[in-house]
Amino acid sequence: MMRWIKWFATCVVSIASLVATPVMSNDVPAIAAASNIKFALDEIASQFTQDTGERVRISYGSSGNFVAQIKHGAPFQLFLSADEKYIYQLSQSKAISDEGVRYAVGRLAIAAPNYSPLKLDAELEGVKTLLKSGDLQRFAIANPDHAPYGERAQEVLESLGLWDSIQPKLIFGENVSQAAQFAVSGSTQGGLIALSLAIAPQFKKMGHYVVIPEELHTPLNQRMVLTPKAGETAKHFYRYIQSDSARKIFSDFGFGLPQVEKEADKTADIGH
Repeated sequence: MMRWIKWFATCVVSIASLVATPVMSNDVPAIAAASNIKFALDEIASQFTQDTGERVRISYGSSGNFVAQIKHGAPFQLFLSADEKYIYQLSQSKAISDEGVRYAVGRLAIAAPNYSPLKLDAELEGVKTLLKSGDLQRFAIANPDHAPYGERAQEVLESLGLWDSIQPKLIFGENVSQAAQFAVSGSTQGGLIALSLAIAPQFKKMGHYVVIPEELHTPLNQRMVLTPKAGETAKHFYRYIQSDSARKIFSDFGFGLPQVEKEADKTADIGH
């Protein structure tokens, strides 16, 4: 009797562990994506699943950090970078076999909480005014060391002669999504963030924004590439992102659309 009870208990524990731990199918590829495209790519991925029945699992973060992870063997099958230089770095290190395609051109915006004393304008005169009066306490940007939108934010501040004076006030987000949270949540008086995040409903309801002129920073050409681990679903998704429907979603979130590259001309069949 005791032997039977032990056997039954073992079965119950085994079944419970299977139920509690979902198994991720190899057919659901891991995708690495820059955090500035989260809302746009989530919508694209949802539409992809509706259209094809296939699913992807997306991790968002800073492009520089993803490069290091991919070089060290992370199981990502597709990488969407916020700056194409990171794709070129992977290509030069032989971590990928080609340089992929450009999928979007990013824009910067200055954003602030609805009740912030910071007045927004494209030339950051409001920032200069608060700095001069000593009333600017905290200003958010993504970390320039590994986040492309942080690099471009630094370029903007340097272009306008603000970098040296504003550095003591800067709060760095690990990525531009975190910087956007800092910029509109009230933990800072504002910040330089991705336009695609500033116009997303989740952020727009908490603050307001003004678009930064593109001539104040080098272009944010965003490129994606398949890794050697890519399976069929990842390849389908890669082509789907180049489709007209996906490009429209990027446009709706404030991205510029690059000229369709030769690789993208094969996207008529976005499913299989």
